[in-house]
Amino acid sequence: MYRSIVVGTDGSETATEAVRRAAELARSVDATVHVVSAYDPRALKLEGAGDDPELAHQTIGPATSVEALLEQAAGTVHALGVAVERYARRGDPAEAILEVADEQKADLIVVGNKGMRGARRFLLGSVPNKISHHAGCSVMIVRTI
Repeated sequence: MYRSIVVGTDGSETATEAVRRAAELARSVDATVHVVSAYDPRALKLEGAGDDPELAHQTIGPATSVEALLEQAAGTVHALGVAVERYARRGDPAEAILEVADEQKADLIVVGNKGMRGARRFLLGSVPNKISHHAGCSVMIVRTI
């Protein structure tokens, strides 16, 4: 079934739910969870940016903020007794998740359904949309709203 599950996080409620669901599934099939977070080293984490739907699933920075997000997500996975690995990657979140999925020969990618809203979604595409169109494995989109 599933041996390797990749999930992305940006610290949002949607991503946190996706991490939780990935961990629960991994526990039921004895899989490893690979948690990915993308960052832009030039970006600044704005106060409250995690709550803004327009900024959800966008790169964050600096890398130290990403490490804190990964630590929190890994704690959630580990608390369920599931093996977990963390990946901080520079650049586009969808590309980072897809890259780790390819490297780890993932059987499944888990993402939340909330992405960018409005016109920007159509210009840039949401993370779940990009992943569902370009993944080399199955994709689970967790409905969180």
